[in-house]
Amino acid sequence: MFDIGFSELLVVFVVGLLVLGPERLPHAAKMAGLWVRKIKRSINSVQREINAQLDQEELQQKISETNQRLLKEERAIQNTILPMATQDPIAVHKNTQPDIELETAPLADKQQADTQQVEPEKVKEIDQLAHEIDKVPEAPSRP
Repeated sequence: MFDIGFSELLVVFVVGLLVLGPERLPHAAKMAGLWVRKIKRSINSVQREINAQLDQEELQQKISETNQRLLKEERAIQNTILPMATQDPIAVHKNTQPDIELETAPLADKQQADTQQVEPEKVKEIDQLAHEIDKVPEAPSRP
């Protein structure tokens, strides 16, 4: 803050000694030290308050930026979800129509459709696996 060297302190001490005298100089030096400490404390407290205020403003700015970013992301997500929700449900069901027809077909037709879509070798493998599963003994139930 102040750049006071040894020579300036010596001049102040000599002037104080001449003006106040040797009896009152120690008391005056003590009072001057107390005042300097009080001034330093008040300056430090003002600096802390200013820094705290600046930090608070910076945090509020970051919070508002984060809120704006979240709102933009929310809008983007809504823009991708809403078109899916507003799609024509009939168009969605048209894609699944062959599956519905197979489910409502008689059992014999369903088996024919299944065997026509799956190779005969695969059908044999599936039948063998089904027989092996039937042969596996069930675990005894615990009382």
